Amino acid sequence: MSFVVATFYHFVELSNYYDMKDTIKAVCSDLKLKGTILLAEEGINATISGERNAIDKMFDFLRSDYRLKNLMWKESTTEFQPFNKIKVRLKREIINFGIGNLDISLRGKYIDPEHWDDFISQPDVLVIDTRNKYEVKLGKFKGAIDPDTEYFREFPQWAKSFSKNKDLKIAMYCTGGVRCEKSTAYMRELGFNNVYHLKGGILSYLEKTHNKNDNWEGECFVFDDRIAVNSSLVPSDKIKCMFCLNRVLTSRLKSVSRGQVICSDCELHD
Repeated sequence: MSFVVATFYHFVELSNYYDMKDTIKAVCSDLKLKGTILLAEEGINATISGERNAIDKMFDFLRSDYRLKNLMWKESTTEFQPFNKIKVRLKREIINFGIGNLDISLRGKYIDPEHWDDFISQPDVLVIDTRNKYEVKLGKFKGAIDPDTEYFREFPQWAKSFSKNKDLKIAMYCTGGVRCEKSTAYMRELGFNNVYHLKGGILSYLEKTHNKNDNWEGECFVFDDRIAVNSSLVPSDKIKCMFCLNRVLTSRLKSVSRGQVICSDCELHD
């Protein structure tokens, strides 16, 4: 059996997000969908997995809410269910950045995946990876700057210390795009004038370009039991236990917290 994995986010005012939780969870349960959905007053952020028909019905349901009618998502497939259950959580932010009253409308200009390679090849463009260091360790775009953050909420402090000419072109990217909505808005708030970001993130880039120019190096970390996907968006076969260095299959996975992959055998001796 093949499962569809759908990743999506949408910034929009959801004043009744508390009331949405139980209904959304019930629909997911009825459709046998699994994954994680975050709800906040500022919007929705999620990755869900299930059969093709169930995914389609879920998005029909979500887009029946006029506030989510323009909701877009990215898909990949896997031969196993990468989540154990469905979780719908209420949050202050759909992605934890820690900067209050940030104006998301300031976000940088989108660069379509098909134009990304040409854009970042320009000599006056600096490429910044907004993800955390354990994600960057698995893969990144050639020449990208790594802020070396453990958590996304550390990015603002790094950005404040980023002493570069504020007229330079800055191209930023993340896994699916949601982190760049906030990080590029913050960079512009700091006075950087030419801020851009990869529309749809790494996942859209790999889906639409197939990494034809080999600008993406390595694997892309994902927040489910696939651990990482390769440039063809299929689960990586290169993930190893940090202790025994053996390849970790989903059936033998014990923990992948913050990129620390541990197999069930080594966990017994940890």
